[in-house]
Amino acid sequence: MIKARNVHKYYNDLHVLKGVDIHVKKGEIVSIVGASGAGKTTLLQLLGTLDRASSKEDFNITINSTNINSLNDKALAKFRNEHIGFIFQFHQLLPEFTALENVCLPAFIKGTKKEEAETRAKELLDFLGLSHRYNHKPNELSGGEQQRVAVARALINNPDLIFADEPSGNLDSESAETLHSLFFKLREEFGQTFVIVTHNEELANLADRKLTMVDGKMVD
Repeated sequence: MIKARNVHKYYNDLHVLKGVDIHVKKGEIVSIVGASGAGKTTLLQLLGTLDRASSKEDFNITINSTNINSLNDKALAKFRNEHIGFIFQFHQLLPEFTALENVCLPAFIKGTKKEEAETRAKELLDFLGLSHRYNHKPNELSGGEQQRVAVARALINNPDLIFADEPSGNLDSESAETLHSLFFKLREEFGQTFVIVTHNEELANLADRKLTMVDGKMVD
């Protein structure tokens, strides 16, 4: 699913990632832990194609047998939209849109017809226990409900891979526990692969594998 070799990232003179290697198999749930500043979120952004790695000899990132380094910006955006879903700590829902509209947005970007997108979005919201929240805007939802809307949005295009950056960091303990259970339910139901950056040790330890980053390098 993911094969990354010798991944480096510089921001001017700051060397953030220092030759990271990572291999994630299809259907795995992998957690990445480490102190703040270790490079976890930077790595997630590179693997998720939100940013590009710094060019180095013998460097490569392959997702689903596609060498993403070889894609131009337009092709990379299309690949991201069709194959990757994102779940962020602060949900990133658009406040002027309803839950249903927020979930549909990636499908609309893909070119899915409105009726088809809304049908799929309702199926996901129903699955996530939000059938009564279709027409509510983010400020009318609890934190846990907002995060579940964000999960539905991440799933709308049936991506192969979900990247989650501190997904439970802004939730109370009960909502966080519900979200953690949900990831495993989603893997069972839809077969997605998850890569999760987290400071939550409980979530990290539930994963199939826990990887640790220190000072821009993977140490296990």
